[in-house]
Amino acid sequence: MTVAELAQTRDAGGWANGLKKVRLSPEQQEKREQSRQDTDDLIRRAQSGDAGAFEELIRNYDRAVLGLAMHLTKSKEDAQDIYQEAFLRAYRNLGRFRFECSFYTWMHRIVTNLCLDRLRYNQRRNRAIEPDFSEEGDEQDPLDRLPDHRPGASPERSLMNRELRERVASALGDLSPKERIVFELKHYHGLRLRTIAGFFDTSEGVMKNTLFRATHKLRVALAEYS
Repeated sequence: MTVAELAQTRDAGGWANGLKKVRLSPEQQEKREQSRQDTDDLIRRAQSGDAGAFEELIRNYDRAVLGLAMHLTKSKEDAQDIYQEAFLRAYRNLGRFRFECSFYTWMHRIVTNLCLDRLRYNQRRNRAIEPDFSEEGDEQDPLDRLPDHRPGASPERSLMNRELRERVASALGDLSPKERIVFELKHYHGLRLRTIAGFFDTSEGVMKNTLFRATHKLRVALAEYS
């Protein structure tokens, strides 16, 4: 199984949307630029002590922050803790924000590092990431809640897809916390290695090596599906 096929397997269930690069129209680019200018204005007001401006920043980015934390930790409880801690850190350090990157990128860095710390803590404690459970108490894969309306869909194919998704999830879980986060940020969120390196305050070369190890381990684990 190739990296692209692995990503498509996860993306088919709605986990990620960063693999396809979309070219923005001039109108969309203008709208994005205006949005960033509005955000920068909110940041400056918040840095001056305007609590309402910071609350608006939270409203604008709360879903993105919680969604990223959920994606990386696979735990509602951990994601909610990280969500709260991320905005608390943002509030405490907002005065140091120098507009050298977007606020989204800045928050992304905070969340990524908090997730890495939490995954490492969970690994040390040998604590399993909590799965979703149905009302009957059975473990439930969020991807399985999505109906398959594709032509030719069959119970046999659905079972095979479920087994593959479970194998992918297991293989990702066998990576080190850092390897998993780097792989997911690169292939499921579409971030460049240079950007990811900035999250970890390291070099792009180090991230390349980390991504290579992660990809090699996944290919070995999923060799039978190639």
